[in-house]
Amino acid sequence: MSVKRGDFDSMNSMTELALGYIPYLNCVPYYHYLKQCGFQGKYISGVPSVLNRMLQNGELDVSPSSSFEYARNWRNYLLLPDHSISSIGEVKSVLLFSPVPLAELSGRKVAITGESATSINLLRVILREFYHLQNVTDIVPTAPIEKLIKQYQPALLIGDRALSLAGKKPKDMYIFDLGDIWYQHTGLPFVFALWMVSRSALNNFADELNALNLQLKQSYGLLMQQPNPVAATFVDSVGLNISAIVDYWETIDYRLDKDHLKGLQLFYQLCNKHSLLSEIPDLDFFY
Repeated sequence: MSVKRGDFDSMNSMTELALGYIPYLNCVPYYHYLKQCGFQGKYISGVPSVLNRMLQNGELDVSPSSSFEYARNWRNYLLLPDHSISSIGEVKSVLLFSPVPLAELSGRKVAITGESATSINLLRVILREFYHLQNVTDIVPTAPIEKLIKQYQPALLIGDRALSLAGKKPKDMYIFDLGDIWYQHTGLPFVFALWMVSRSALNNFADELNALNLQLKQSYGLLMQQPNPVAATFVDSVGLNISAIVDYWETIDYRLDKDHLKGLQLFYQLCNKHSLLSEIPDLDFFY
């Protein structure tokens, strides 16, 4: 059995592992074959900011979630090893659209979606640390981000919406890939999301969490062996052709190795330096 977008009905059992699902294209390799690989829990869908709150409230046991959320509440979580949603260079789905070069954003307001705390704070770090811009503010507007971009306003867009709009090449707008900017200045991967386990889940689901680590790896491997048929099912919803979708999956780095951890720790250090985090978190793993 494979999992497709929209197929995330809760099974209403207190004995099932509750797993968060981010409905972005970059998560498909983790989930599409997860049931086939033996996962028997329930799925709860939401954008990263929603899943962050659910993890905080104990409504989820495990989820890919914002790496900034981990830093903000790290004492409540453990990390699954080996897995992340990262980039080494461009990420293609965390994009700043701007009518002017980055160095000319001084004094401007940047519209943001509010969907991902990590992307927002990465933008703040990039502007303050790498471009020495301390007076750029960001706001969550009432109007759709895409509409503001058409009006030549600086705006941060993430996920499938960023992929789709970039493919249309908005006229007279620069497109800055935040993953690429990070890599050009640090030489390190950027970790956008981590697999986070609620510490309260350990008492009931230790075996299931151990199994999940392998199941995620197997699901990713199955999809990437033959990605085109799966990519074809997303063409209409994201507005990209098959090759562009597969290229995106191949661009995302799903590992979590020593260099990823170095990049993550540097991000946390810079967030602390610029008063975006009150402390630098420890990295505590499930095993």
